[in-house]
Amino acid sequence: MEVQELIAALFNITLVVMIVATMVSAGFTTTLAGLGSVLRRYWLVVLVLVTGLVIRPLVGWGIAELFSLDEAAYIALILCAVVPGAPLGVKFVMSAKGDVTTGATFQVLLAVVASFTFAPTANLILEAADLGEGVSLPVADLLRTIVFLQVLPFVVGLLIRHFNEKSALEWNEFAKKIIGPSFLAVVVLALLSSWQMIVDLVGDRVLLAGALFSLVMIAVGYFVSQGGYRTRAATAMIQPGSNAGPSFAAVAIAFDNDPEILGAVTAIIFMQIVVSPVVASWMGRNQVDEGEDGEEAGGDQVANEANAEMTEGTDNG
Repeated sequence: MEVQELIAALFNITLVVMIVATMVSAGFTTTLAGLGSVLRRYWLVVLVLVTGLVIRPLVGWGIAELFSLDEAAYIALILCAVVPGAPLGVKFVMSAKGDVTTGATFQVLLAVVASFTFAPTANLILEAADLGEGVSLPVADLLRTIVFLQVLPFVVGLLIRHFNEKSALEWNEFAKKIIGPSFLAVVVLALLSSWQMIVDLVGDRVLLAGALFSLVMIAVGYFVSQGGYRTRAATAMIQPGSNAGPSFAAVAIAFDNDPEILGAVTAIIFMQIVVSPVVASWMGRNQVDEGEDGEEAGGDQVANEANAEMTEGTDNG
């Protein structure tokens, strides 16, 4: 086996581990009461879903066209744009001093729903963009894979939490120890398999496109929302980050780990990780910590029944 084949095999294995560990941890730390308290805000749910599942892909498509990205970078940006729900989004919400429970709930909701929508959405955009023959996704294969790797672990974790909270929290400690190292391993292996491509991207338009995409989605997430600052900060900061698992899985399944696409996806996610915390820190610079004042209590604050432990599973990855 050649070195590149070995790296590709290790990448696929660690990717599966990362996706499953992340989603089962999300289930372990999510309560039905917490979900219900946020999801009862029907119009906010609609706005967040429309932003993440409709506006977000269109923004990615528009920016890819605006920068006239080459085929690999174009595909990479679309693959990143159609997969909202990055676990790191909750960290960004914390930095912006937004409503963490609202952010964590919508992060999980977007990740789960996008498991069903990302492949057909990406396919529609790639076909409409007319990038050439063979540029499409095997929708059925990707749906089966991502539903199995994301939705099933989340549902299992959620049911365990509902019926046996103590066991769920104990298992979550183990899951959290896996998430961080597996995410790091996925990024390192992606870099190793496409490092030359990534080096070549320094100063390239794809990095600017990735940064602009993050900024636009933060603005859209803030203004296409409801409520006061804490709710809007939460809906804003869950929008820029891409759920890395499905993006990398699509590259592996649909494009056989093409190094150019893999490198561009890695670069775009890197830009999201750079831009989002900077903007979040700027947004939260003049805000008091949640709970220090009562200005938005009962409005932007989620009911006490919402379990704050939802955020524990998103601390890594």
